[in-house]
Amino acid sequence: MKDYGGFDILGPIMVGPSSSHTAGAARIGRIGKEIVDNSFYKVTFYLHGSFAKTYKGHGTDRALVAGILGMDPSDERLKDSLNIAQEKGIEIEFIEADLGYVHPNTVKMVFHYHDREDYYVIGSSIGGGNILITNINGNEIEFSGDYPTILIRYKDQKGSISRISSILSKADINIATMKVTRQGSIATMIMEIDSPFNQRIIDSISSLDEVIYVTGINPIER
Repeated sequence: MKDYGGFDILGPIMVGPSSSHTAGAARIGRIGKEIVDNSFYKVTFYLHGSFAKTYKGHGTDRALVAGILGMDPSDERLKDSLNIAQEKGIEIEFIEADLGYVHPNTVKMVFHYHDREDYYVIGSSIGGGNILITNINGNEIEFSGDYPTILIRYKDQKGSISRISSILSKADINIATMKVTRQGSIATMIMEIDSPFNQRIIDSISSLDEVIYVTGINPIER
């Protein structure tokens, strides 16, 4: 017989009718905001499967926008997020789309900028407020947002993984999971770690010659 915890029974703390369509959607949006440069002027949400069919009735649209505005699933302002985005001058667009062989509750968030190329994040809400981020700007990855996570893009060189890992080791931080993908000479590393990071860790990684981009993502409320 399966053991059930309180979260399995009660579900996430949230505003909205559905843990998958509301709480999960807000978490996806919030992680997207943590990953990208926040100077975007517009976000296009490509909604797949049941997200596309029920997004207005279940509040998925408002939850996603709340997330990219930095709100947690329990934030009372979630229900007014579309108006808040408009007040901030952020354009919002929702498009029903077929994203291929992915979870039914999947969204591709495209962040638009005036001075640089678009940047996108794909995530799925897999039930009970749980999510998976599966693609960042063409890099296939997988992380849940349940643990402190460090995302790094760097020029693929011998010893890079060792140098990055050494920084965490010296700070007495244990790596729970690590995944590295490559596109040509550029690698993307996702590390889930067992304890919170601080800005000094991020700055130390950023100082490595081969590192192009690094950001830290704290656990997102569910």
